[in-house]
Amino acid sequence: MTEGTIFHESCCGRRGMDLPALDVPRVDPAATFGTDALRKGAVGLPEVSESQTVRHFVNLSTLNFHLDKEMYPLGSCTMKYNPKLNEDIARLPGFAGLHPLAPAELCEGALELMENLGRYLCEITGFDAVTLQPAAGAHGEMTGLLLIRHWHLERGDTGRLEILMPDSAHGTNPASCTLAGFRTVNVKSNAKGEVDIDDLRSKAGPATAGLMLTNPNTLGIFESGIGEITRIVHEAGGLCYMDGANMNALMGIARPGDMGFDVCHLNLHKTFSTPHGGGGPGSGPVACRQDLAKYLPDPVVIRTAEGRPAMGRARASFGRMLAFHGHFGVLARAWAYIRTLGPEGLREASETALLNANYLKALLREAFDIPYDDGPCMHEFVICGERQARKGVKTLDMAKRLLDYGFHAPTVYFPMIVHESMMIEPTETESLESLDAFAGAMLSIAREVDEKPHLVTDAPCATPVLRLDEVRAVKELEVVEGWESS
Repeated sequence: MTEGTIFHESCCGRRGMDLPALDVPRVDPAATFGTDALRKGAVGLPEVSESQTVRHFVNLSTLNFHLDKEMYPLGSCTMKYNPKLNEDIARLPGFAGLHPLAPAELCEGALELMENLGRYLCEITGFDAVTLQPAAGAHGEMTGLLLIRHWHLERGDTGRLEILMPDSAHGTNPASCTLAGFRTVNVKSNAKGEVDIDDLRSKAGPATAGLMLTNPNTLGIFESGIGEITRIVHEAGGLCYMDGANMNALMGIARPGDMGFDVCHLNLHKTFSTPHGGGGPGSGPVACRQDLAKYLPDPVVIRTAEGRPAMGRARASFGRMLAFHGHFGVLARAWAYIRTLGPEGLREASETALLNANYLKALLREAFDIPYDDGPCMHEFVICGERQARKGVKTLDMAKRLLDYGFHAPTVYFPMIVHESMMIEPTETESLESLDAFAGAMLSIAREVDEKPHLVTDAPCATPVLRLDEVRAVKELEVVEGWESS
């Protein structure tokens, strides 16, 4: 590390600020709380000036990789630029300072925003109702699966415990399936990387509760047989759930409801602004068709007879998925993003994401193997590093070498049905120059694999932290200094 912690900057007696004089009567803490409750030593906080503090945290921010520094082509995660205007909207005092227990009549502006956002998301997905409560994508997955479970239970169909799921599914899908009380039934992919419809047909039956599918899938391919897929599941008595994590490819072009899906979740923190990564918060609203709306978690935003926004409860709601009303700041950013772009802008964003991904794939095609390359990809694509692995350089090595070139590494080793995979998503917000620079770095790494492979296997060598012992990095998590002095 080239920057220590703030405690290394500490110098006894140095101050960055002074507190104002007390304007209330002084209280003796020992008399009030008892001596046992009092700290025995000094506080142990760092003693630094304001300029030391500012410089320290500015230096730290430049050590970390983030979208404000360079391209972040993390496949399956949609790490696109999020307009700063949306941050301003989310931080308006009337929004940021709103207490979650405030009565509805005192927060009609926020409720109006939520009601509007819900309508926009219904229009974008082709559904009738929505809950904004789920805290993230996987939380939305579980919410959608609970809708399916309650739909079957109310019909007395208690034997439907299986969820069909392709082998290219997101890793959170089977976990959500188990938590919701279902069993996962794996469906094979065919030679094109799409769902093997014959395998799906053979596994759909009386035990099928539903299908869980990402479209476009994690290979960056749109399921060309989606109409037939959803029809097979419906005829078997199941419902169809779409993992909407890849909605960045579909906005204004195609809608899950029109494809035959019954439920889907959206990742607002990926598709509709809000920086993704770094631990959140996220937001995973779930949209559904009208006959499933009665099970949605409460509260939901409704309109009163006078036309005012208010909080209500779905008729057969299965309860809450999150305290209060979801991550409101993320909702505000999504509302601002949709309002700013409008219908035409959303479609243009998706079209540009598709164009950028296909441009980048074409630039890399000769240097890297690209499986399932029968046609255009959607907003992301997967390359295979087997050619380089045969020369002793793994995909993980190439990902680390990209850091030396100033780019964040793409997603590696996912999806698992591609050996030595690297999943790249350039997003629509990268310029032609950024795409060319990233392709140049990848092609340069491919040449290094042939001519000087040690440059790649020893990488990174130009980052604040060099190549880590990956086991120690996972197992030894002491990243914070003790600050309490004796």
